Amino acid sequence: MRRRFLGAVLLVLLASGCGERAPENAPQGAPARVASVDAHEQGRRVYNFRCYFCHGYSGDAKTLAATYLDPPPRNFAATAPDALSRERMVDAVSRGRPGTAMKGFTSVLSEQEIRLVVDFVRREFMTARAQNTRYHTAENGWPDHGRFAAAFPFATWDIPLDTPWELLTAEQQAGKRLFLTTCITCHDRARVNEEGEPWDLRPVSYPRNQFEPGQEVDAMASASPYARHDMAPKIEGLDAREREGEDLFQKNCAFCHGATGTGRNWIGRFLEPHPRDLTDPQFMAGMTRTRLRNVIRDGLPGTSMPAWRDVLSDDQIQAIIAYVNRAFSPLAEEVATSPSR
Repeated sequence: MRRRFLGAVLLVLLASGCGERAPENAPQGAPARVASVDAHEQGRRVYNFRCYFCHGYSGDAKTLAATYLDPPPRNFAATAPDALSRERMVDAVSRGRPGTAMKGFTSVLSEQEIRLVVDFVRREFMTARAQNTRYHTAENGWPDHGRFAAAFPFATWDIPLDTPWELLTAEQQAGKRLFLTTCITCHDRARVNEEGEPWDLRPVSYPRNQFEPGQEVDAMASASPYARHDMAPKIEGLDAREREGEDLFQKNCAFCHGATGTGRNWIGRFLEPHPRDLTDPQFMAGMTRTRLRNVIRDGLPGTSMPAWRDVLSDDQIQAIIAYVNRAFSPLAEEVATSPSR
């Protein structure tokens, strides 16, 4: 059964780019190729920040997010330039595609950036079939990554993870064990022949985004550091409503706001604007129960905060508010207003 990603995936979509004219800061008379290379690299930067999460670093849509999406993201590496026009791609990045996770980026990217990233995708993936930027580099904390080559076929989907052990060679069995003990923390189950039963999603956070003090070494030493990093605060003495709110927050709100309410989890770092830090005294200083109820119920236009009124009842929203007040920051007192106001 196919699993579905929640709100955060809606932030990461398709891409686009700009023509081969010289950039604004290029010297007068600069060679066209210099301008072209500069534009291509600008498109690469936009793609690597906005689009790779669903479409993959190599444009082949082989990502963890892609395994949750139905329909899946477009595989640019398998799309010929004449099969998908530049104009259609620009429109998709600008306005999104209904019925898919592809949203419009006009509120996030300029028209020039949209053209830049489209042109990058067309040249890098659809024409050159290039690999773009490698993630597992020494600079990113992966020195001598080639020593894990036995696990690569499982991460790249060449071998389904649920292939019976007896059908694997000795080297493949060693690679599968390595994948299951280490790589799976980011790559999930990669590709499988049988989806199996659906399971509950749990928000996680890559530890290098925001370390908790003193956890840097211990977290990175573990094959699965997430449980140590993105854990809900342990609070004694919660009443029944606060306990209900804790369960609702951790199963719903924590996906973007983090288990600690700070928004410093993996998904939260992708969203713009970033999810609110519910522990920030400056922001929470004017947050009343009424205001927070309205935000949860109706959402916030122009952000990734959705309206929950069709998902949560009023009582459930009040339970979440009680938990936020107890776990993260005391809510402000209501401001009394006269009938005339």
